[in-house]
Amino acid sequence: MYDHTDLANLQAQSLKMQSWIRRQTFSPELEKTLRRFSSWEVSELIFKINQSTFRGRLAAEPDLPSGEVEPDGRQRWFSLDEINELRRKMKINRKSLMPKRPAGKRAFRVAIANFKGGAGKSTVALHLAHASALDGYRVLVVDFDPQATLSHSMGLNDVSEEHTVWGIMARDLLRETDRMNAAMTGAESGAALPQRRIPSSIRDMGLGDLRVSDFIMPTAWPTIDIVPSCANAAFVEFASAQYRHLNPDWTFFGAVSRYLDALPDDSYDLIIFDCPPAIGYQSMNAVFAADMLYVPSGPGYWEYDSTTSFIGQLSEALADLNDGFGQTFSAEKVTLPKQFCDIRFLMTRYEPGNELHRAMFQAFGKVFGPHVAKHPIEMTRAVEQSGRFLSSVYEIDYRIMTRETWRRARASFDGAYEEFKTSVLEAWEKLEKTS
Repeated sequence: MYDHTDLANLQAQSLKMQSWIRRQTFSPELEKTLRRFSSWEVSELIFKINQSTFRGRLAAEPDLPSGEVEPDGRQRWFSLDEINELRRKMKINRKSLMPKRPAGKRAFRVAIANFKGGAGKSTVALHLAHASALDGYRVLVVDFDPQATLSHSMGLNDVSEEHTVWGIMARDLLRETDRMNAAMTGAESGAALPQRRIPSSIRDMGLGDLRVSDFIMPTAWPTIDIVPSCANAAFVEFASAQYRHLNPDWTFFGAVSRYLDALPDDSYDLIIFDCPPAIGYQSMNAVFAADMLYVPSGPGYWEYDSTTSFIGQLSEALADLNDGFGQTFSAEKVTLPKQFCDIRFLMTRYEPGNELHRAMFQAFGKVFGPHVAKHPIEMTRAVEQSGRFLSSVYEIDYRIMTRETWRRARASFDGAYEEFKTSVLEAWEKLEKTS
């Protein structure tokens, strides 16, 4: 027979192996670092201009970053900071290389969500974040999943649960409860309102005093930050149920949305959520805060079935929130029913030569119509490599494999990203201006 102590022993054994695994996936210092990008990548894949044009501009304008030159002088390699400086200073045919962003609007928020484990949520979130950063956008990723796959892929390992989404929710409970208690009389009746009490065991953690920036950590990518997750944050579902009991009037599903509303509008351009494979307190916070719902799904029937169940149960959960809270809380900036600017479905692990995969892709199109992304993410050896090394295709140096293998994988994610960006820009226009 086995109990919790046996599970703890197994975890201890696994933790001993983690340091070895990190040495295989990250640098010897156990820190993830971002590689440099060749002039070929910068010109043709990032800026989408001819190599000779790019080299000509570097030669003609000595104030531009010149990168690092290989010993044989054949190739230059640029950091992402240098790429962004080039983007700001260079114009091609009088056109700016800066990415499009609607003026006067806050960052656009996208939730990557589905029931099915293995559907590729973390992989999609990672690649969309990296592709967006290479495109010049400033990105915040929020890891809602206690498995913390996205956090680990971003190089974050030693994270305390206080600085995860759980901490944001606990902080919001304290602040919202204090705000409610400060309203000593009812707006219409003038009667005294009951005081809601939060136990000292929660207040003494000091979460109410944390600043917005305390939850945000940098990554190896200079234009990507993260609100990380960790395995210890798995208890958030239990804790959140307790918090709702302490203050039934607390709109728990709006906690992360209120937190993000406190960020300056120009801090980031895109905010990407990696959701857990379940509908619970964390995932409902992600869904409620999102402007767009992005649903990855594998190409199998069971994954299609799971996706169908996911959108059905999500619909019921949102309807229950609307029925339970069904009004606008002006002081909390919570508006029901929840509305999305767009909903998209993205097929992952797709093999174009597989007849079943083609049939399922057609089935998705017939059922979900224009909501289905036209560019599925193909399963290639380079994609498998990226999963093995906790890295995106964009982070992998193409010199460790044939360039054609790497380019095929990158082309798949590039196509998915371009379609993602088009959908985001169209939906972004629907947001109200904040200034």
